[in-house]
Amino acid sequence: MLADPKLQDLFQSIRNQTVIVVSGEEGRKAFFSNRAFDLTEGFKLLSGAIPVVKGVTSDLQSRSVRLIHKRLSSAQSEEHLSRLIEPMLKDCRRVMESWGISGTLDPFEKIYELLFQTTVRSIASSDIADDLELVSRLKKLYDDLDSGTTPATVLLPWLPGPGMVKKLWATTQVYNIVARAVDSRIQSGERRNDTLQMLVDANDERLVMIGFIMGLLVAGARATGTAASWLVTFLGNDSQWKDKAIVEIERLLATYPPQHNTDSLSAHLACVPLEAWERETPVLDALIHETLRIAQPHTAMRRNLGPDTVIDSKTIPSGAYVVYPFSDVHLNADIYPDPWKFDPSREEVKTPFGYLGWGGGKTTCLGQRLARLELKLVTSMVLLGFRYCIVDATGDRLDPPPRPNWNDILLCRPEKGTCFLTHERAMLTL
Repeated sequence: MLADPKLQDLFQSIRNQTVIVVSGEEGRKAFFSNRAFDLTEGFKLLSGAIPVVKGVTSDLQSRSVRLIHKRLSSAQSEEHLSRLIEPMLKDCRRVMESWGISGTLDPFEKIYELLFQTTVRSIASSDIADDLELVSRLKKLYDDLDSGTTPATVLLPWLPGPGMVKKLWATTQVYNIVARAVDSRIQSGERRNDTLQMLVDANDERLVMIGFIMGLLVAGARATGTAASWLVTFLGNDSQWKDKAIVEIERLLATYPPQHNTDSLSAHLACVPLEAWERETPVLDALIHETLRIAQPHTAMRRNLGPDTVIDSKTIPSGAYVVYPFSDVHLNADIYPDPWKFDPSREEVKTPFGYLGWGGGKTTCLGQRLARLELKLVTSMVLLGFRYCIVDATGDRLDPPPRPNWNDILLCRPEKGTCFLTHERAMLTL
């Protein structure tokens, strides 16, 4: 028996919440097709891994949510993304140069760090992105948010345990960094060609600008950083697909030569237009498609805001929370034979909602155009910039590659210290 009446009331309220996990084809079709299943309400209760600031990243009015979606669409316009290609490649060069001419690194740390840098560049501001120490600090704070996310912080978000204290401190620091960048830009009147300037020019409210950057930074860096880490890892010892990707990228470089002679890989890649990256890279598209199938351990969350509904003869009460794990389809051997095998040559499945790499139904990843571009730029820099393979702690080649850990619902990483990337610079000038 619980001695504290407040705790007793709390646990009673948790027990009173109905959470239903659906699976199978019928469950999947109903989950992604039912318009009464609300993403925002489901995410609010069942996910605690975001920096929560009321009115900034949570408890937003519908108007604010629509505005953020609109701004994200603008941040992925052809003009804006075209402007981002060169600075993102310069970020790649700057980070990769720190890896040295040769050496060994953990791809789930270093590739993830690189994607965090390019995500800051594309979602936040050049002021922050140009300051490597500040970017490193910001990443550490988001890492603290991840490590502070526990079952207790999700189910008992007000309880001041160690995890929650860690999350609150990290959230405050992230807010302060972003708020300073926003305030400095507004007060100085200085203009930059970046996403923050787009928000300022639109005369968005201060809190909307801060919330846009805080929320999308964590969402973009986690998902895209995880995908990039695994994509580079899968290609490490897969000479067939690695060679196919290299041939495709080299064909782009031959088709779009620089106007002035350069021995810089990043400068040459920057000459490839956005349209070519999006329409002339079927091999990279296939690699990304298969990576998202194997190494994105998502669980979709909704709340039934409509009347009671029936799924596969089971009643989903009004107000109930509904959950669908992507493993039910992506790791289903009946749909994907040998599901853990990395095989970009797989044919497109005909099963309804048989692929959920970018979401499904009315809820798909709104930032996928930017994510695809980031993944292609980073992968191109790695493949042409280095000769590399994946090894274990003793230096022996890992074949087959490590298996994504779907129990790590945020980052999907293998056990620390079991997978490394050993590399040698292939291009002297990145």
